[in-house]
Amino acid sequence: IYLQPKVRLRDGAVCGAEALVRWFHPQRGVIYPSDFIPLFEKNGNICSLDLYVFEEVCILIRKWLDADQRMNFPISVNLSRVHFKNLNFLREFSRIKQKHRIPDGVIELEVTESSFFDEQQRELVKSSIEQMHASGFQCSLDDFGVGFSSLALLQEFDVDTIKLDRHFFGDISNVKSQHVIASFIELAGKLGIHIVAEGIETEQQLVYLRQVNCDMVQGYVFSKPLPPEEFEQHYFNRSMDKM
Repeated sequence: IYLQPKVRLRDGAVCGAEALVRWFHPQRGVIYPSDFIPLFEKNGNICSLDLYVFEEVCILIRKWLDADQRMNFPISVNLSRVHFKNLNFLREFSRIKQKHRIPDGVIELEVTESSFFDEQQRELVKSSIEQMHASGFQCSLDDFGVGFSSLALLQEFDVDTIKLDRHFFGDISNVKSQHVIASFIELAGKLGIHIVAEGIETEQQLVYLRQVNCDMVQGYVFSKPLPPEEFEQHYFNRSMDKM
């Protein structure tokens, strides 16, 4: 498990982190998710992987809490759309959360926009988001804008956070791109939805996102994904130095 911090632009504080997974192979070395996640989705093991990551995050949070660390921010865990084929998939997540005595509000479940494409699945996703909130989880919509996202999703689904895909920020000097980003951030603010700009790598991107009052940034401009020990050392209960 690796953690990549999310930074609040208003004051530079770490306000969240995303749990990411790396596969360390004895012969091939590090295998990145882009190489093995499609395989896991194809062979049916993706749900087991998600539960593994989720429980590792619970173990980590429990360790922090037992050490009297204040949990001021949520840790995000990705959910594959495959989970939504099971009406009761959240029961296992709730069981693990209770097993490790995890308080409400400190884990965020990230759902990709592709989960909403199947019309038959939309009602199940909507119901699942309601169950997430009832079970003490926050919910974010990941990869927004990378496919065929509809603004109707924001009207119909009660997500807490939206992660704008890195493709929005590829050419930040483009005036049309700037208008799209600024308008979307303003709309999200009116709807009470937090925005995370994902994949931010340059100071130029950062300057513009400050100008349009983006809530949070995640990307190499602040930090690469880190092993938990390094994350604790650099960012836990501290503000970012680089602002």
